[in-house]
Amino acid sequence: MPNRSIDELFLLIKTLEKGEKRNFKLYMGRNAATDDLKVITLFDAIDKADVYDEDLLLKRNPSIQKQQLSNLKGHLYKQVLSSIRLLRNDQAVDIQLHEQLDYGRILYNKGLYHQSLKMLQKTKDLAKQYNQMTFWLQALFFEKKIEALHITRSFEDRAEQLSLEVEELNDRLAMVGKLSSLALQLYGWYIKNGHSRDEKDAEAIRLFFNNKMPINAGEYQGFYERLYFAQSHAWFGFILQDFLAYYKNCQRWVDLFEKEPQMMKVEPQHFIKGMHNLLNAHFMLRNDRKFEMEIKRFEDFYASKEGNASINTRVQGFVYLYLAKINRHFLEGSFSEGLKLIPEIEEKLIEFEMQLDRHRTLVFYYKIACLYFGCGDYDNTIVYLNKIIHWKADLRADLQCYARLLHMIAHYELGNDAILESQFRSVFRFMSKMKNLSVVENEIFAFLRSAFSLGKVELQNGFLALFEKLKGVEGNPLESRSFMYLDILSWLEGKIKNVPVQEVISSHFRARTAAYPNS
Repeated sequence: MPNRSIDELFLLIKTLEKGEKRNFKLYMGRNAATDDLKVITLFDAIDKADVYDEDLLLKRNPSIQKQQLSNLKGHLYKQVLSSIRLLRNDQAVDIQLHEQLDYGRILYNKGLYHQSLKMLQKTKDLAKQYNQMTFWLQALFFEKKIEALHITRSFEDRAEQLSLEVEELNDRLAMVGKLSSLALQLYGWYIKNGHSRDEKDAEAIRLFFNNKMPINAGEYQGFYERLYFAQSHAWFGFILQDFLAYYKNCQRWVDLFEKEPQMMKVEPQHFIKGMHNLLNAHFMLRNDRKFEMEIKRFEDFYASKEGNASINTRVQGFVYLYLAKINRHFLEGSFSEGLKLIPEIEEKLIEFEMQLDRHRTLVFYYKIACLYFGCGDYDNTIVYLNKIIHWKADLRADLQCYARLLHMIAHYELGNDAILESQFRSVFRFMSKMKNLSVVENEIFAFLRSAFSLGKVELQNGFLALFEKLKGVEGNPLESRSFMYLDILSWLEGKIKNVPVQEVISSHFRARTAAYPNS
């Protein structure tokens, strides 16, 4: 059976840009041997294929024997990587550092010790400039080896200076390791579970964070120490739904790149992720003006040379910029206008299918479903929610739960009374199993269960009573995630006033902006 997802060579070739393909052909032409002609044939065959089908490939290319294919694929894989490395070596700092270390070793092996030391010093200077401590440490170890084995007379106290430098770097790397591990573990917890669901969750996260955060972590002033320190605190605040703390640490995260702009070249993905979280914090806090300023900054980056440095950067930039664009329509209540983004998003989801993880795709589906819901297009709301519901529920349990809850409300809006009772039982069971039932969800379930039998006046009173109950818990941090995923209060207000939900949100947006017209 054709299967492109399991063949690594197919995936690699399909990610190549036109310039990279052209460079590969030139590279192979310069280094071609007789056997390489079959490698080029294999490259062209895979490049033209829509899926990786080995039987069809061999049938269409009789010069390639089945017993040769495995070795040819391995050779082609290495040659493609080698050609890309040569093409990109002036853009990637880590590749430049690798190259300089290689030159240092070549000079050393030639017995040119002083030249080797000069090359290692260049490596260290570049590594310091871009905070690349592992390369810096490799250069130091090499220097120590040369000084220990040969009399270079470079200068006095060399041994002591090198030892102190190594000790300082080891200490810094140890701190970076602890903080980056903590940031990753917190982010992993969120990907699996979403926000803290109850006080038990919150206490477990606080205990984990306090036990893992090194006591003196805040004293370190290196770029990566401060980056992972800010990230750890940002994820901690986000999971606990302390959005003010989340915002402050996201701002610190992004500010690092303002203070050390050269790091944009080395860590564009960290900058993109920081911008995403900063925009997300402004969205949560309804900081409309700051949100607009930062999304303009993000759009400028997305169109810049740094924002297009690699397909990885372009994919991440697309994901987070377009999630922010959808959030802008949620803030403004301009859901109908937001629908115009959907064709472009769908096109990019297909274009970047091999690079996108399932989590990002699920988030897009939920956001698009919410756009349709805000417009009153409940049929298309259900179409996109089904894409989430029918996906294996192995990540983002919170997203799975709220997709089902919104799915049930959309059926309620459509008047699909015949299936609502079974929908109600199914969603209630799922959310109970996921331990996801908060006060907000329980109140929604109780209302919908009784809504089937209420008359028009009673129904209006029911909407009003539910609105007042939920308004009373809106400020509770453990309930705030319900309002993030589903703007139930705006939906209820629309029902009470008999106006579309986007009109309610739009009026709130106008009221907020009128309160600070010159800010």
